[in-house]
Amino acid sequence: MNLIETIMGRARAEKARVGIGVGAGSISESVQRDIESACEFADVVLIRDSAGSRATEIKTDIEIIYSETPEEKLVRMLMNREIDACVRGTLSATKTLAYLRSALGVARLRRLSLLTTANRTPFFLAPVGIDEGSTARDRIDLACEGASYIARFGVRAKVAVISGGRFEDRGRSEIVDRSLADGEIVAEGLRSLGIDAEHYGILIEDAVGGADFILAPDGITGNLIFRTLTFLGGGGGFGAPVLTDEVVFVDTSRVKTKYSDAIMLASALVGDVDR
Repeated sequence: MNLIETIMGRARAEKARVGIGVGAGSISESVQRDIESACEFADVVLIRDSAGSRATEIKTDIEIIYSETPEEKLVRMLMNREIDACVRGTLSATKTLAYLRSALGVARLRRLSLLTTANRTPFFLAPVGIDEGSTARDRIDLACEGASYIARFGVRAKVAVISGGRFEDRGRSEIVDRSLADGEIVAEGLRSLGIDAEHYGILIEDAVGGADFILAPDGITGNLIFRTLTFLGGGGGFGAPVLTDEVVFVDTSRVKTKYSDAIMLASALVGDVDR
């Protein structure tokens, strides 16, 4: 059984109560149908911004909870166990993640994205937040947390460390040289901690075939990889779970047009959290 089939099976078995945030604007009929299709995997609840809701009424059998502060409401419901898990959906990332950080009492959050290539090969990617992975130490810590999280799916992660050039490109640019050197430091640091890791340089196309966890050079690069693959390259994005054992929160992009995969992933992860 491959990873996606494992997630689907767990989600169906768990059938968790999953909240998804919906902003003040309207959602298309196709997005609404996609969210409704996720009821196969979860008991879905829409947490909706009440601003403008009369003009953009959603007609659906799914439960809808309106709030003037939907980002805060989504997080509060999660922390109070009124829902088992949540998906950010189309709510503001800045506001929602700020509420989540405050609720968890942490200064920062780390996320791990689950993606598929155009031919449906799944892999995990980090960092994906533009403010994540700025140092070799931060990337090592993120990879360790990510590998532990991936183990929830019965996968012993193999980490592919990506950097800014081919190995033979050393000497062409100080930036490339520094990136390659950092890649070696990160890969060696992970191996010293017992994690299966290999430095692939810039060859992400080889890394996806040889590993299941891609570690980008920094968060900006990781975010660009995610956006290029999912919005231009025909790949798929299941969302990015926040790396915590306390709750299940799956982050998503507001420009996504398919949220059922993120809802499915959230439901599948609930069994690993104390409720």
